[in-house]
Amino acid sequence: MKKILFIAAFFLLTALGVQAQRYAVIDTKYILDKMPEYKDADKKIQQISAQWQKEIDDKQVELDRMYKNYDAEQFMLSEELKKKRETELFNKEKEVRDLQKKRFGYEGDLFKERQRLVKPIQDKVYNAIQKIAVARAYDFVLDKSEGITVIFADPKLDKSDDVLRELGIKI
Repeated sequence: MKKILFIAAFFLLTALGVQAQRYAVIDTKYILDKMPEYKDADKKIQQISAQWQKEIDDKQVELDRMYKNYDAEQFMLSEELKKKRETELFNKEKEVRDLQKKRFGYEGDLFKERQRLVKPIQDKVYNAIQKIAVARAYDFVLDKSEGITVIFADPKLDKSDDVLRELGIKI
């Protein structure tokens, strides 16, 4: 009798535990890719990035030309002129590296531009997710797009389309 009561209590607690944990799965990459303002922001970032990369490439071509000229002329230069040219080359190389770091480095111009253009859109999506999670009493929401690995997700748990509807985007 105790054994049957124990098994019944175990199943009851398991059922309550399963019922108590409500969760949803979303795909933020899918959601962002469906948002026109994100596509526009991403396009602007790519254009800016290409422009800055061209600027760096142009400076690198100039630096390569300076190295080539130095290699060709170094035998004819005095020690004083060699040192002067080497200093110019060093400074130009440093300038290219600094520009690359400034544009594409950690917390560089590209990072700041992405923050300026994309973060408000991400915040909008996050707020929509939070609103749905509170309204539907989800205990937690998993994002299957990046970072967290979801081995299996039942497609009926994917609420990405609901987030798009909440944002007013037609699917």
